[in-house]
Amino acid sequence: MIVASLTWDLSIPGCTSLKEKRSVLRSLRDRLRAKFNVSVAETAYQDVHTRAQLTIALVATDAGFAESVLAKADHLVALNGRALVTSTRRELY
Repeated sequence: MIVASLTWDLSIPGCTSLKEKRSVLRSLRDRLRAKFNVSVAETAYQDVHTRAQLTIALVATDAGFAESVLAKADHLVALNGRALVTSTRRELY
């Protein structure tokens, strides 16, 4: 059994309120959950409206499958026009 996680530090330029930030993150969170069936959480910077940290986690029987899902999810987040990825961290257990 493989447990995998991927964390993104995000910059949300032009965001002027926490309500606007929640809208951006909710869109990303919902797309990640629907497309990849992963758990998603905002894991840091909850009170800062121009930064965010999102983490996804999944359990798989195959490391190759887990890596594939993480790569596709990373691509989806990178192509998002509202939040810019400043760093990423992958972990497989």
